[in-house]
Amino acid sequence: MNLNYATTIKHDIEKLLATRFIQPVKEVTWLSPIVVVLKKNICVDFRKLNKVIKKDPYPLPFFDEVLNIVVGYEAYSFLDGYSRYH
Repeated sequence: MNLNYATTIKHDIEKLLATRFIQPVKEVTWLSPIVVVLKKNICVDFRKLNKVIKKDPYPLPFFDEVLNIVVGYEAYSFLDGYSRYH
């Protein structure tokens, strides 16, 4: 790996750890390789990970199905999910 890429990745990971956006783990159950792309952000290739992950037997409903369910109600709440996303 290019030394400039390695220092950039290390800097970004340290920044994410400092802001507590990510946390270190003691035991790793899966890994996914990092693919460095010449742009502002780091890109992660999840293709190998997607091959070994089991499919969700209870997937989330499509957005239009959810909208059809809530039509006609006076209020609908996302339980403040947006503010806790970042």
